Amino acid sequence: MTKNQWKIWRYQEKIQACSEQSLLTSHQQNSVTLYNPVQQQNFPVEPIGKVVAPFTEKFAVPRQSNLTPSVLSQIIIHQPYGVPEAFAGIEEFSHIWLLFRFHQNLEQGWRAQVRPPRLGGNKKRGVFATRSSFRPNGFGMSVVPLISVESDAQQVVLNVSGLDLVNDTPVYDIKPYIPYADALPEARGGFADERPATLAVCVTPAAVQQLQQLSNNASALTQQVIEVLAQDPRPAYRKLADQDTNHYGTHFGGFNFRWHVQGDTIEIFEIRPL
Repeated sequence: MTKNQWKIWRYQEKIQACSEQSLLTSHQQNSVTLYNPVQQQNFPVEPIGKVVAPFTEKFAVPRQSNLTPSVLSQIIIHQPYGVPEAFAGIEEFSHIWLLFRFHQNLEQGWRAQVRPPRLGGNKKRGVFATRSSFRPNGFGMSVVPLISVESDAQQVVLNVSGLDLVNDTPVYDIKPYIPYADALPEARGGFADERPATLAVCVTPAAVQQLQQLSNNASALTQQVIEVLAQDPRPAYRKLADQDTNHYGTHFGGFNFRWHVQGDTIEIFEIRPL
């Protein structure tokens, strides 16, 4: 080995030692599991909170956020993250981003191609060209209005509206929505360039009476479920049928709202407690 080769070898050894020390420091500070760089790198990620929402099943959950502005939900923050210091200043922002996981779909795995409802359920798109829940890691993102923050020494709760998530959805991160960076009016929306069409929703007198007898918050609950059903949660193939004679049930806010479609109108004809 020549003198120059020896210097190069010693230099490479020092770089390797520094790199290993950097990885060790990162591991100690962030408590992540590091592996050989040539192998798949995995690290544990735990939810910082969960969703408390009136949707107890996936059916009828809005396909995007902000389509049901009257529907109120909460983000309950777990410890040790649920401390007021971690959320100081968040009230300065009108909206927040939520990073969550489609926990009810994880066992079904991911799909390279999916059939977006906006395309009638017949045309396929690559999963990364959609917001389908059947994703490799099952993560999703939603931006929602932040209504208020409740906090004390024991817990932090974020009150939001227009959420498009089922109850108990795990939340992994929260970030403020920054209008100048996140709002891009010149962006193209592909096959979902416009808001989806909605249907009219009516409630029969019998159903109105049932809800008034079952709930002290009947008026607000009626407005919320009307916004939800106006999105027409039926499967795409049902929407394309010449006539749909089926009866549907939507579990929302502790009740089963029974409804059917007549022409371009959804009619709620019965309300039962769950």
